Amino acid sequence: MAIEIKVPEMGESVTEATISAWTKKEGDAVKVDEVLAILETDKVSLEIPAPTSGVLKSITKKVGDVVHVRDIIGAIEEGAVASAPASSSAPTPKAETPAAQPNTGKVNEELPPAARKLIEENKLDISKITGTGRNGQITKEDVVLFMEKGGASAPKAATPSPEIPKAVVVSANAGPRETVVPMSKLRQTIANRLVQAQHTAAILTTFNEVDMSPIMELRNKYKDKFKETHGVGLGFMSLFTKAVVAALKAYPAINAEIRGTDIVYKNFYDIGVAVGGPKGLVVPIVRNADLLSFAGVEQEIARLAGKVKDGKISLEDMEGGTFSISNGGVYGSMMSTPILNPPQSGILGMHNIVKRAVVVNDQIVIRPMMYLALSYDHRIVDGKEAVQFLVKIKEMVEDPTRLLFEV
Repeated sequence: MAIEIKVPEMGESVTEATISAWTKKEGDAVKVDEVLAILETDKVSLEIPAPTSGVLKSITKKVGDVVHVRDIIGAIEEGAVASAPASSSAPTPKAETPAAQPNTGKVNEELPPAARKLIEENKLDISKITGTGRNGQITKEDVVLFMEKGGASAPKAATPSPEIPKAVVVSANAGPRETVVPMSKLRQTIANRLVQAQHTAAILTTFNEVDMSPIMELRNKYKDKFKETHGVGLGFMSLFTKAVVAALKAYPAINAEIRGTDIVYKNFYDIGVAVGGPKGLVVPIVRNADLLSFAGVEQEIARLAGKVKDGKISLEDMEGGTFSISNGGVYGSMMSTPILNPPQSGILGMHNIVKRAVVVNDQIVIRPMMYLALSYDHRIVDGKEAVQFLVKIKEMVEDPTRLLFEV
């Protein structure tokens, strides 16, 4: 009995995806709930599990095909057993291990579209590329790294070299002048949302700087005991998250959104925390951050970051959110103007910590300083509110005891 493999519901407002990989090929044995294919939506990657055990009878949608909810992408012969290769009574001579074969121009169809396109266009020898993706799959990053290291193209039969016009100068060590890679669904959506944010919101950014000495001293004093007690490290993000919640309570317009001609004030605090993953920056949500302890915030951030790293983050993990925090400092950014995540009205940008000479009590001292940036929608947030919001965060970071007493 053939059981159809269908594209499942993918979350609110998500109706289509691209097949980025098949983990099995036709004729392979599969077990129930075993991952068969990976879909890339405009937000996350989704795994398609086997609905039953048996043999993968057919694949009707190939890698790179765009599919929609409830589309049939293949079928499983339920209860069937994969046939073994026919054996012969005659002894089979031992085959020598073949050398890497030249690329024929048609690259493995199970490769991600971007990787396959790069390999085909540059005529690379796929056997020499080391895959770091799922089950050893070759990713676009693997191909780019191979090319940057001077990876050779696949050998091919000698053909007469066409005459090169004198006006064209070709360097012996130069790679291709251009590399064209299709934008993924995720990258297309990021691009569209960034443009949408610029077109639909009046975005301004205000800056301040904070002395990180008190918070660093507090962290160094309690980080070992904190980890021993709660099983998770004490980072700066939980302290900033709690400071943001306190500031949002003081200035609720920054936790609101414009919906049509209405202003919707949120009485809950779901904070998006930007996390870098294999497929780019994603913003999972720490739900009800106001109700969590410092340990609870750190544990939730660690859980979400782990899901991002493993490619297991779901749409539900990223939907909603009333305010976002971005930490460009982990990449060395000194200052930036973060862009809003619509329909949110504010985003906080954290930056790197640099020792600088500052004046304290009329004395020049060396302190670890960080620039903070708040981008906000000026349609709903006044400049005064934005400045005071950032000042409140500065006060709480420079005097963390305020967080304990909520003052």
